[in-house]
Amino acid sequence: MAVVLVVAALGTLVLQLLVLPLVLLPIDMHWGWLLLPLALTTVPLWSLVHEAIHGTLLRDRPWNDRLGRLLAIGYGAPFTLLKAGHLLHHRYSRTRRERTEVYDPETTSWLVAARMYYPRLLGGLYLAELASVLLALLPAAGWHRLVRRADSLDSVTGLLFERVSRRDNLRRFRLEAVAVVAAYTGSAIAYGAHVWLLALAVAARALLVSLADNAYHYRTRLERPLEAMNLRLPRALELFVLAFNLHSVHHRHPGLRWHELRAAFVAEQDEFHLGWFPAVARQLRGPVPATADAVRPLPASPVTDISAGQ
Repeated sequence: MAVVLVVAALGTLVLQLLVLPLVLLPIDMHWGWLLLPLALTTVPLWSLVHEAIHGTLLRDRPWNDRLGRLLAIGYGAPFTLLKAGHLLHHRYSRTRRERTEVYDPETTSWLVAARMYYPRLLGGLYLAELASVLLALLPAAGWHRLVRRADSLDSVTGLLFERVSRRDNLRRFRLEAVAVVAAYTGSAIAYGAHVWLLALAVAARALLVSLADNAYHYRTRLERPLEAMNLRLPRALELFVLAFNLHSVHHRHPGLRWHELRAAFVAEQDEFHLGWFPAVARQLRGPVPATADAVRPLPASPVTDISAGQ
């Protein structure tokens, strides 16, 4: 099944990046409307990349990583960076290093926090991933300086750069970045005078990815890396997003494949915390002070191993 899903995802990318501008648009400009449903395929595309990040796309690890790398190039960001960033998310989610919407009212104001929060929410997260390809130009010494400057107990950025800058990772990152630039530069040339359609497609992907990213964690308790929400979707849409909405189950069992999450949800008598659409929309309320009751840490609990699948 995984191979079929990967082929389907790659097919939609080829359609969007090459077939549409080279074959369909010259026939009729109305084919441009096809980009609307194609934009929605960003969600299962990211879910497949996510499976590869956890090593659950294919049992053969080298091929798992190859396909993950290929899908990530179509997605628009280096697989090495996405993998390092996501695994850091599992380790540090809801801690001081990674609590996207939470700010300390003793050191900053809501307005200052909002200036960082809303751009990230409304497309900035994906655009930062896309722009990361520029870092491929940095020499090793430049990466070391970048790690030192970004190092902070209030962010995972320094840790992310440190992981990417390791010798083998950096080599892979650079190759992936070149492939991303080649793919999207080639597509832009193919679109020619209609390149604005490609720009709109990338903007739609940026909005979808950035809006969905923290919806599963917004206003959840701090200091609980395993804490996340299951968000309700009709079963057809749950299949479409490859069960990514069962996010609480995934954080507790990151080694489970996407099609195993529903069984775990039922077996553990888990629950849905919110609907997917209300959860995404409520993020527009903005940053949350660390003193708010909704995010105050729970009492200490025994340490749980979250290394599976990483």
